Amino acid sequence: MAENNVFDTVIIGGGAAGLMCAIVAGQRGKKVLVIEHANRCGKKILMSGGGRCNFTNTGTTPANYLSNNPHFCKSALARYTPQHFIDMVERHGIAYHEKELGQLFCDESSKQIVKMLLDECEWVNVRINTSCSVDSIEKKSNVFLIRTSQGNVQTSKCVIASGGLSIPSMGASGFGYEIAKQFGHTLLPTRAGLVPLTLTGKPQEQLSDLSGLAIPAEVSCRKIKFNNAILITHRGLSGPAILQISSYWQPGEALHADLLPTMNALDFLQAQQTKHPAAELKNCLSDVLPKRFAQRLCEIQFENKPMKQHTLKQLQVIAEVLNHWPIIASGTEGYRTAEVTLGGVDTRELSSSTMESTLVEGLYFIGEVMDVTGHLGGYNFQWAWASGYACGTAL
Repeated sequence: MAENNVFDTVIIGGGAAGLMCAIVAGQRGKKVLVIEHANRCGKKILMSGGGRCNFTNTGTTPANYLSNNPHFCKSALARYTPQHFIDMVERHGIAYHEKELGQLFCDESSKQIVKMLLDECEWVNVRINTSCSVDSIEKKSNVFLIRTSQGNVQTSKCVIASGGLSIPSMGASGFGYEIAKQFGHTLLPTRAGLVPLTLTGKPQEQLSDLSGLAIPAEVSCRKIKFNNAILITHRGLSGPAILQISSYWQPGEALHADLLPTMNALDFLQAQQTKHPAAELKNCLSDVLPKRFAQRLCEIQFENKPMKQHTLKQLQVIAEVLNHWPIIASGTEGYRTAEVTLGGVDTRELSSSTMESTLVEGLYFIGEVMDVTGHLGGYNFQWAWASGYACGTAL
């Protein structure tokens, strides 16, 4: 094969993990090719964070990740921290700010993060083929032969950085899973994560006209809780608290929201009864909940009458609903709107320090294609940077 089609490393996928891996391998003097099937690299980076890219979270710990093998992420996260990525962002003069809970966003545009990564690739002579699809990958002795729509290439190190199934409109596909299966890897069941929940029937009818309303709440499933906002949508519920819990929730499981997460609802109601005995329940609730939502609760679940007319037992029932509002979700919106894919390549068959397959020498998996999924708030990007770095240093 012609010299210009033989590489030290071929990385399939030009997203966050793939570009980071390419930069690190290129810095080490490796001849690197990135193959990206879309017409440009980093499409999910561009759309993330409302176009401003929530590129990391300063509070990142292994506890912020879901995996069947929870210790796997520890090594990579320890070796490439949020500060390492922040240093690169600052080197490139990109202004950023902390929004909440350690979440860092670009002041201007996510395009700056993509440009930074592509500039870094260019500086270390990484070759990037866009609009390039992979037809097949074979391994003969120690060499991978990769057939693409732009010709055949050879390498001794093949990195799968093709992402998961979330947001197919961005070009997401199951390619990485197919390659893993081809080479004998175990795949853990995949499903949509960080995704809005859908309501049907009466629950949906009762709330759909309140679409766009945000309610601060603590949402819980089993013993897992997230305290943030719920957003009512035409189809059901979204917002940070719902997106977070969706990664843990399974259809049929009990799901509750504490609508007054900072107070005991019964204490509040009794205080209102004492201070404002003539006030109607809906008006008292409007002091601590969005007015339209408070009114709707009184229409569908509570009897709206002056506080002095409520018995203690009635107040206890109301308080129980306020602190444990049942969410009757029918499912999720699926991969179409999911931010991440749960499950994927079983990390028990990968090295936690290099991301190399323990089954096939020279084959690596990084980023979302494997069974490591972060919480909402920059954690998935940090995993992309960390896993890409760990792999890049080993190539």
